Amino acid sequence: SHHLTHREAVDNLARFGPGRIAVTRQAISDAGVDRDETVGHHYLSSFRIGKLDDLHLKVARLGDTHRRPLEHPVLGGEGHVDRKVTGSGYLGGAVPELPDIVVYLEALTTRVVGQTLQKIRIASPAVLRTYNPPYNSLEGSPVVGLERLGKRLVFQFPDERFLVIHLMIAGRLQWKAKGAIVPKKVGLAGLDFETGTLLLTEQGTKKRAGIWVLAGRGALNAEDRGGVEPLTASPAEFAAALRRENRTLKRALTDPTIFSGIGNSYSDEILWAAQLSPVLRSRSLSDDDIERLRQATVTQLQHWTQLLRDDVGSDWPVKVTAFRPEMAVHGKYGEPCPRCGSPVQRIVYAANETNYCPTCQTGGKILADRALSRLLGEDWPRTLEELEELKRQR
Repeated sequence: SHHLTHREAVDNLARFGPGRIAVTRQAISDAGVDRDETVGHHYLSSFRIGKLDDLHLKVARLGDTHRRPLEHPVLGGEGHVDRKVTGSGYLGGAVPELPDIVVYLEALTTRVVGQTLQKIRIASPAVLRTYNPPYNSLEGSPVVGLERLGKRLVFQFPDERFLVIHLMIAGRLQWKAKGAIVPKKVGLAGLDFETGTLLLTEQGTKKRAGIWVLAGRGALNAEDRGGVEPLTASPAEFAAALRRENRTLKRALTDPTIFSGIGNSYSDEILWAAQLSPVLRSRSLSDDDIERLRQATVTQLQHWTQLLRDDVGSDWPVKVTAFRPEMAVHGKYGEPCPRCGSPVQRIVYAANETNYCPTCQTGGKILADRALSRLLGEDWPRTLEELEELKRQR
């Protein structure tokens, strides 16, 4: 780590391009910055900054792989980062989205539909999000069907009873031999069937995945966030949902109350395919723009579902990840756009990032990163040409 000055931050940007800076609470205190939002240990949130040139922040650049040695452009030598990144500096979480859930359901259909749920083993009580009906009330009943509810998997049982699983960010399903042990630390639950055992696991310390046991179709419908189904919505339904609120396109696509099943990964691919900026406002789009976005949404979701389906075949899906090497822009920061060759850029926010091509989607403009653009002010490059000029000056 290093106390980086404003000028050094500009030099750092010229060397590495727009990225993320790590800020410690101590550094903020030392700099006398009045914080108006909670600041995590790995990124800069928003500040009320007085004299920007007097601000010194403790900075660590995030590298391309987990704990890869880095040569700092200011310090020289080697340093390390301690936040996991994958692909080309990808910083996001691996959230299962519509294509992943569909392929999970298809793999489950051949394994559990018509089979009796013999026993539910709960390894982590926190995974249960309902208590009535009790979870073991489903034991001894056959699975009569499966369905998707947004990003949730729904197991149907007789008499309109349902078991719902939400994988959230790090939850995953594994199909094992009957009676398989629920893994320690990462294991949440085991569902034993006549044909095998379905394990629910979750990596990391934050346990967000959940299981709901519901009685009645009304109770299930109450869990629906209300977003339209992007694959089956008519052009008029798609346009009405998009224009209901004046959101950025990125936020609109990933809002479950607007569209069902789309998350951070595939929204990047959809917007790239439609050649639309992620920060355009939904109500600013023309009818033709909206139809192009709808067609891109259908095409991309169908494409990725089929690609995942072909990869899995008759096996169990094990590569459920937010980053796939075949993607055009998501997780491809700094790599050439497959359409025009311009380097893919990113906007970093919270625990996610948005990837886009400035040439194809924003008319050559580099979108402001919440962290560095506030720090660099007028020195923030507005275009690819300005970024290249900074690099030449180095």
